[in-house]
Amino acid sequence: MKPDHPVHRSPADAADRKAVEPVICYPVERLGRPDLGPFLAAREGWERVSEHLVPPREALCFDVPAGSYFRITSVEGPQVGDLNLWAAGDLGERFFSGKTRALHGTHLSAGDRMWSCLPYLRPMALITEDTLDWYGFDAFGGAVHDVIGTRCDPYTHALLSSGDQYHHCCHSNLTRALAGRTGLPLHEAERHVHDVLNVFMCTGFTRDTGQYFMKASPVRPGDFIEFFAEIDLLGALSACPGGDCSAKHSSDEARCHPLLVEVFQPKVAPAGWVAPGANPYDRSHGL
Repeated sequence: MKPDHPVHRSPADAADRKAVEPVICYPVERLGRPDLGPFLAAREGWERVSEHLVPPREALCFDVPAGSYFRITSVEGPQVGDLNLWAAGDLGERFFSGKTRALHGTHLSAGDRMWSCLPYLRPMALITEDTLDWYGFDAFGGAVHDVIGTRCDPYTHALLSSGDQYHHCCHSNLTRALAGRTGLPLHEAERHVHDVLNVFMCTGFTRDTGQYFMKASPVRPGDFIEFFAEIDLLGALSACPGGDCSAKHSSDEARCHPLLVEVFQPKVAPAGWVAPGANPYDRSHGL
């Protein structure tokens, strides 16, 4: 946090320096805003091929072939979820929340893509529908579906609670789920768990201290966020122990609910859709 009382005196031109106009780091006009029409139209007559009910304070893995859709739905009560994505068959290619944030902003909605990590950096999934898009940004600067938080984890919990051991935070949930799905030893699976899309979570930064905050999620039963898989995906979703994150997380005190993941196979691919190829950078790094 920035200090309330800075040690160093501001320069004479401090006001002018603060008044400099900001510049968007990554202009995305060349990426183009996807036309969601063909993706929505391709859902006509689709077939649900699998469904997974994620228990409260637990996580499950699921598979989504390229060209398919998956939908995360609130089914019983307000509940947030932490989503990890990997390229099927290559855990080294995984969701890159930082670059996704740099390209699309702090909170995602329909029309935004989830991008994979370096050196791959290609679209993994396109958000096709978001029933909470009405929320926008509230008076506190809060919004839904963030890529600014990491995931609740036992290490931070132990640090802030004088060593308390809590095992059902999202990091541990995702680690257990991935280990169970792949057969990897627990500590090896943990290395592949990464920063998440915080599904349904309402978050922002305080304007006075710049601290990450959470507040009660506006999600209600029947709300969903839907994705189109641009590559073959392995996903994992944790039903956060914070419930709707209105008070605290990493505890058994919050009321928690399951989350439903459904995978749908369309009859035909969306018109004009082409699976993403490799990133065009040649990886020579100047040598």
